[in-house]
Amino acid sequence: MNRRRFFKTSALAASLALPGLARAANATTAGSAAPQPFAPSPASGWRRFEVSSRVEPIADGQALRVWLPLPSMHEADWFRPMGNLWQGNADTMVVARDASGAEMLYAEWTSATTAPVLEVVSRFTTRDRAIDFARPRATPLALSAAEHATYTRATELLPTDGIVRDTALDIVRGARDDEEKARAIYDWVVDNTFREPTTRGCGIGDIEAMLESGNLSGKCADLNALYVGLARAAGLPARDVYGVRVADSRFGYKSLGKSGNISKAQHCRAEVFLARFGWVPVDPADVRKVVLEEPPGKLALDDPKVLAARRQLFGAWEMNWLAYNDAHDLKLPGSAGPSLPYLMYPQAENAAGRFDSLDPDAFRYVLTATELG
Repeated sequence: MNRRRFFKTSALAASLALPGLARAANATTAGSAAPQPFAPSPASGWRRFEVSSRVEPIADGQALRVWLPLPSMHEADWFRPMGNLWQGNADTMVVARDASGAEMLYAEWTSATTAPVLEVVSRFTTRDRAIDFARPRATPLALSAAEHATYTRATELLPTDGIVRDTALDIVRGARDDEEKARAIYDWVVDNTFREPTTRGCGIGDIEAMLESGNLSGKCADLNALYVGLARAAGLPARDVYGVRVADSRFGYKSLGKSGNISKAQHCRAEVFLARFGWVPVDPADVRKVVLEEPPGKLALDDPKVLAARRQLFGAWEMNWLAYNDAHDLKLPGSAGPSLPYLMYPQAENAAGRFDSLDPDAFRYVLTATELG
């Protein structure tokens, strides 16, 4: 993409902030006993961010390929990509998409390149989101047949039969509607899982193995995948959304934000589709993150901080976060390697195989976030 078009799209997206939408003020001070709710009012403002992804993989005399995820979610109410700009010495640099529509910048260097480098700058605007469950829609919403099939289907790591279906049906037994089912699954995940700090990256989300072993531990791509898989098995459309944190929390949660160097700040969230409310944001994994990491650490489930997060994270997201895509079982365009369970980290490979995307120091990439004025 050329520079002129990048700034043209940036200016257009910036103008979408409607009159009267002022930025929400900081609601509390860090370390308070119970952080203030981050469920926003309709007057919550849009925030603009820029994320730079710089890759300098070590050249070893082999041809090299890199895929950098780009913001692909287009959600008018809460996330709007503004454009991407890139530069580097790759022989090929082009936007690629997988079958689901997940976007990435694909770059390729020949074996003659001695110092490969690539930098991508992505701009986007976000707004805090929350569902007012006291105001359901008078006319129920419905996904198209194709969307419903997509968001209730089984994937390689999210089967919807066997132990997953049995567990889901047991959880929602007695629920009268889709909202009660969604809440029952959320509460079950919060009550029965825990965050495991030794899990590499965000985990992989093999929910069948989790349920069969009884080891319901992991990080966001495990715990939120468990929510999505159970919801789908119970007949509720649901999806993981893969992204990265881009700013500190403004609402008193030290554990739920990251600014500056965000190379290890990737975070997966979840949504469930309810007929009276549309797509509803949830994040049981972040409740468990608050339990483990919020000062002073290892909090009880009835701690005021945990109770506050638990209430808020069924139906609300603080949007200090970039949304890349909602793709599962993703095949990297141009790659001969295996499919990915998701695309949330930079990827690279050469003739010897795939690089370790969870080790930015060895892979040599840096992600940096900046909030724009």
